[in-house]
Amino acid sequence: MPKERQVPQILDAALVRAWCALSLDALGRAREEIDAINVYPVADGDTGTNLYLTLESAAQAVEAAFAGHEPELPSAAQAARAMAHGALIGARGNSGTILAQLLRGMAEVLAAEDARDTADDPVGPARAARDARALRRALRRAAESAYEAVAHPVEGTVLTVATAAADGAAGAADDCRSVVRAAYRSARTALEATPRQLAVLGRAGVVDAGGRGLVAVLGALVEACTGERPAPALPGPSGSPGPAGSAEQVEPDGSVESVESVEECEDGVGGPAYEVIYLLEATDPAVERLRARLDGLGDSLVVVGGDGLWNVHVHVDDAGAAVEAGVEAGRPYRIRITHFGAGDAHTARGGDARPVREPAQRAIVAVVPGEGLAGLYGEAGATTVLARPGEPPASGELVQAIRRAHAREVVLLPNDAELRHTAAAAAEQARTEGVRVALIPTRSAVQGIAALAVHEPGRRFDEDVVSMTSAAGATRYAELAVAERQSWTTAGICQAGDVLGLIDGDVAVIGATPGPDATDTLVETAVTVLDRMLAAGGEMVTLVLGDEVPDRVADLLERHVRDAHLAVDTVVYRGGRHAALLLVGVE
Repeated sequence: MPKERQVPQILDAALVRAWCALSLDALGRAREEIDAINVYPVADGDTGTNLYLTLESAAQAVEAAFAGHEPELPSAAQAARAMAHGALIGARGNSGTILAQLLRGMAEVLAAEDARDTADDPVGPARAARDARALRRALRRAAESAYEAVAHPVEGTVLTVATAAADGAAGAADDCRSVVRAAYRSARTALEATPRQLAVLGRAGVVDAGGRGLVAVLGALVEACTGERPAPALPGPSGSPGPAGSAEQVEPDGSVESVESVEECEDGVGGPAYEVIYLLEATDPAVERLRARLDGLGDSLVVVGGDGLWNVHVHVDDAGAAVEAGVEAGRPYRIRITHFGAGDAHTARGGDARPVREPAQRAIVAVVPGEGLAGLYGEAGATTVLARPGEPPASGELVQAIRRAHAREVVLLPNDAELRHTAAAAAEQARTEGVRVALIPTRSAVQGIAALAVHEPGRRFDEDVVSMTSAAGATRYAELAVAERQSWTTAGICQAGDVLGLIDGDVAVIGATPGPDATDTLVETAVTVLDRMLAAGGEMVTLVLGDEVPDRVADLLERHVRDAHLAVDTVVYRGGRHAALLLVGVE
C-alpha cells in the first residue's frame, strides 16, 4: 500500500485553512456539474455557483484572520469562526445559506474546545484523540444547527446528507482521519439515496445539488486531513429512484410523508416569484418574530447566524414585504432580490415559461466604488458590481455580473489595481462558458469613465477594446483620502487624520489635519494635486465627489482649473455612498 502523506492529525488553524482552500477548489471543479443538477427547491441552475461564492467569501475571511494575527498564528477556533463568518456574510442562495450555518455549528464546538487547556499534550496521541472527538461533536452540531435554521426541513436534501455525515463520524475511531473518512463515506451514500426521498429528484434522475456540494466540502476535509483526494461523488443516483411520484420522505420523528405537497409548492407553476436575501443586524427575539412573519409570506425560509448578525433567505411573491419585515426587525443591508423568470440567471418555471432572450452582442461590466458611480455607469449601459470599503468583490461576483450582462462579448473594467488578478480569473472563467471577454486594466473609476466615453458598440470588438484601453491609459488618476494612522509614505510621514493626495496610486501630497472648516484643507490639497497633474498638460478634468463632500468644493476646484489652466474643461459627478472622498481624472 502507498504510504500516507504526513499531514496534521490534529485540529489546528493550518488544517482549517487548508480545508477552506481545498473546499473552494473542489467546488470550483464541481460548480458546473452541481448547477446542472439543481432542480430543488427551484430549478434555477445556480446552486454550484452559490456554494462557490459562499466558500470564496469564507476563504477570504480565513486569509484575513491569518494576516491579522501575524507573526503569530490564529487558533483553530479563530480560523473556524472566520470561515463561518465569511460564509455568513457572503452566503448566496438557499444552499449557501445552509452551508454557512453548517460551518457556524462546527465553529461553535471548536470554540468551546479551544477554551480547554491542551498545554499538557499539544501534539501527542491524547490531543489527537481529543480533537477527533471534538470533530465528531462539530459535525453533529453542524447538522443540528442547519435543521434549526430551516423553517420546514425536508429530507432528501443537504440536511439529510449532513446528518448522515454526523452519524458516520459517530462510529469512527478516535483519530481525525478515521472521523472524516467515515463522515465522507456516509454522506456520499446518503447523497446517492436522495432521489428515493424527494420525488422531484427522482423524476429528474439526479441527486440533491446542495447535498452534492456538501459532499465536495467533506471530500476536501478528507484531503486536508489525509493528503489524499477521495473518489468524487456521482452527479446522478446510483440506484433506481422508483416510480415517478411515489417517493417518500422520512421525517425526523420517524413518520413517513409524501413529498408531493412539498414539490407542488416549490416546483409548480404557483411558486414564489422572488428570492430575497439580506444580512440583518437584530436581536434574537426580533429574529424569532421575523421568522414567523416571513414564514407567512413565502417558503424556502432559512435564517442563519447569531450574536446580532443574521443572514436571511426566503422565496416570496412580495419582495418589498420581505424587506420591510427585516426593517421592522433590525437593520437589513446587502439586500439582493432575484426574480425567478426568463431573461435573468434563473429559468421560468412550469407553464409560465417564456422564450429565453437572445444575448446582446456586446456589454460592459465594471466595478464601481460608489452608488452614484453605479448609476452613472448604468446610464451608460454598463452592468455594475459595487465595491464597498474593505470589501472588494470576489471573482465569482464578477462572473455573475458577466452572466447578468448576457452578451456574447464583454469588456471588463476592474477600476482598481488590486482587482486585476481577481478580474483576470473571472474573465478566464467566463471564457470557458463561451463568452468573449476583454479585460482592460483600469486602476480607477475615472479611467473607466474615460473608457466608457469612447465605447462604440457598433465597432469591431478588437477596435472598440483598443480605443477604450487607449482612453483609459491616457487618463491619470488621483484620490483624496484621510490617513487612518501615522505612517511613512512616499511624500514623508503622515499623521492620523491628515488629508492625503494620491496620484497614480502613490501618496504625492500630505495636507494638514482638517481644522474647524475641513473644506479648506480638502480644497488646498486637491488644488496641489490638480496643479501637479496638469503640469504635464491635459484637456479634461473629471471630479467625483463623495457623499460627505459639499458642492462648494467642486465649485472652488472648477474655478481654479478655469483660472489657472487655460482650455481645460471640468466635469463633476457625485460618487454617492461608499465612494472615495474625491477622485480626480486628467485626460
